[in-house]
Amino acid sequence: MPSQKKRPVTLSSADREFLERLTTTGVHPASMIRRARMLLALDTSAGAVDEKKAIAARLGVSGETVRLVAKRFAETGQDVEATIGRKQRDLPPVPSQITGEIEARLIALACSQPPAGHARWSLRLLEKHVALVEDIPDLDHSTIGRILKKRHFVLT
Repeated sequence: MPSQKKRPVTLSSADREFLERLTTTGVHPASMIRRARMLLALDTSAGAVDEKKAIAARLGVSGETVRLVAKRFAETGQDVEATIGRKQRDLPPVPSQITGEIEARLIALACSQPPAGHARWSLRLLEKHVALVEDIPDLDHSTIGRILKKRHFVLT
């Protein structure tokens, strides 16, 4: 039993019942069901536990995946739902370069008179003029369209 020395998984009867119900009934994401099955297989309160290699082979995952689920169970303070659920990201990976000020400048530009020789603003014409303005970052015409659509602005 070398697999349970470092991070033993001990489930309460309520947690075990919850996981069994989750794996057998209802519609849940496959990754959640897979992690629930791993926790049930790693549970030391139900008796002797197989090695992590055997559990991994039976569930069709790698031994590293089984180790990481046991580690996450220990890190979450033995919270079953936090272990089997997705980690929520705090912030988006790349902050948006579009701020409220940039949106306001773009809408003000779209509300102004179109340049000479044009009857109205188009998204591609706005894209060309945005590239000329120093304090607005270069934006693609599709990005400009999304910004205007978000603010219910119609080019006329």
